Amino acid sequence: MDLELKEELVFRDISAENQEAVLDYLAKQLYEKDFVKKEYIAAIKERELEYPTGLPSTPPGIAIPHANFELVKKTTLAIATLKEPVLFHNMEDNKEEIPVQIVIMMAIGEPHGQIEMLQKIVGIIQNEPLRLAMIQASNNQELLELIKKAIL
Repeated sequence: MDLELKEELVFRDISAENQEAVLDYLAKQLYEKDFVKKEYIAAIKERELEYPTGLPSTPPGIAIPHANFELVKKTTLAIATLKEPVLFHNMEDNKEEIPVQIVIMMAIGEPHGQIEMLQKIVGIIQNEPLRLAMIQASNNQELLELIKKAIL
């Protein structure tokens, strides 16, 4: 998989009222920087309603939203840390909500690429010190380096 990780898709300490605001913000960044087609913006929110992406873990919580590979032009990740957690529905139990402070939006342009990327991201999910370091990163470059070490 040809993964392009760019600092222009790393956003630290953003403020968002809710999950939809975070999804909208990251999807629009991917679209404006020409990584995804315009339909990706709506698709990511629709998919989240049906298949939530909040992952049960110790704080800080993490979500990994993604949409259909056919809407992706170039494979990448958009990464956000939030000033305050927002609620995402639990991937394992749709009725349960999880406070999320790290969002890794996957824009994967290959049919089976999402599974491959999910396997890499599991390392981040299972590593509480890494997630804390991500929240505490002092700049976008530091946050990007933490992600690169974890998945490349």
